[in-house]
Amino acid sequence: MNKKSFVTCLSILVASMTYAQDVVVTSPDSVGAEAVDMPEGVLVSEEELMGDYNNTNNLSEGVGTSRVLSYSDSVLVSRLSRIPTTIDMPLNDVTRKYIETYSNRMKSSVSIMLGSSNFYNPIFEEALERYGLPLELKYLPVIESGLRPSATSRVGAAGLWQFMIGTGKRYGLEVNTLVDERRDPIKSSDAAAHYLRDLYDMFGDWGLAIAAYNCGEGNVQKAITRSGNQDGADFWSIYSRLPHETRGYVPAFIAATYIMNYYCEHGIVPREATLPLESDTVVVQHNVKFTQIAAKCNLTVDELRALNPQYRQDIVPADYALCLPAGSVEDFILNEDSIYGLSPLSVMQTSATPRFATDDAVSVQTEQTTVRSRNTRSSSRSRNGRHRSSRSSRQRSQSVSVKSGDTLSSIAKRNGTTVSKLRQLNGIKGNIIRPGQKVRVK
Repeated sequence: MNKKSFVTCLSILVASMTYAQDVVVTSPDSVGAEAVDMPEGVLVSEEELMGDYNNTNNLSEGVGTSRVLSYSDSVLVSRLSRIPTTIDMPLNDVTRKYIETYSNRMKSSVSIMLGSSNFYNPIFEEALERYGLPLELKYLPVIESGLRPSATSRVGAAGLWQFMIGTGKRYGLEVNTLVDERRDPIKSSDAAAHYLRDLYDMFGDWGLAIAAYNCGEGNVQKAITRSGNQDGADFWSIYSRLPHETRGYVPAFIAATYIMNYYCEHGIVPREATLPLESDTVVVQHNVKFTQIAAKCNLTVDELRALNPQYRQDIVPADYALCLPAGSVEDFILNEDSIYGLSPLSVMQTSATPRFATDDAVSVQTEQTTVRSRNTRSSSRSRNGRHRSSRSSRQRSQSVSVKSGDTLSSIAKRNGTTVSKLRQLNGIKGNIIRPGQKVRVK
């Protein structure tokens, strides 16, 4: 054999060995031997996605020609290896199946989710960064909810991150008759990042942490115990012992991460996104319905629902934050009394009887009663010589310490102010705050 032929054969042999190493199934079990259940978010239709208010009103057809393109395993392996992440991204029979699903059957849905990711990725990334997590976890809501805050699963999980009620409450999300903070993009993202950090601390492996996010840490721990591999377990080593849907969950996440990075190579054209108008929050003083707000702020109820998906009955309870387009905040403040159902006459009356301006109005105390109560407390302090201590109390309340899970919105709600004022007082750009940070509230 001449030298040239030998070099050629050696190159082919090395390439074959490399290819075999790249595409080997990482599980000792036969990963592709049985069908797995598709996570609900993977099955969401184009019609369901376009039923979301933001998608309907802020997405348009992208520029380009959609086409079907397929690639060899070696190309897919190479692309997965180039995604800059600490999360293991292997190619095997199951992950390939999901990549093919996203790149072919769900091309239209992927193009919509690529557009709507412009609305939510900045929120996800801020939360993940706050907890020091891999930013690729922002693709979990793709398979959880199809990036729809309104999504509800067949078992009752809700919101972008599909929290069950119990887990949501464990991570500080309020759920009651009027409020469901699982649907609040900012609060649920913070809770999800907190939960994912705890899961990783528990298992020390991102495949196991992601699986536990789907089926619960108890189910993953039982699968590890049954595998007999307490110390070196990973997702693929316990694959056959996990619930059917969870077996498809991590592969679906890998495929979603792949397609959201390499959509162009598969001929998928993203929907063009027009970002919604800049928004701000105000804290309402009384229970108020969306219909009352819409009438005075030149908004529709659908707009208010899209901005405030956490309110289940189209009612904002007293002392909760209301998100409005920035240009509508002034309208709300100028019309606040009439929005609540108070007329100028009611302020002048001495009776404490609540007034109802319309059928939609909610029972409230008259402003005269509030003013009289405040004046009485002020006179009492004056008679007892407590002006100085009152002044000191106000000074002490000017700053608060940020707690884990706090957001600018929640701090504004607790302290009767707005997010824009907090940003102005503290020189904050965006929404990033950190536990232990001091934030001026007055």
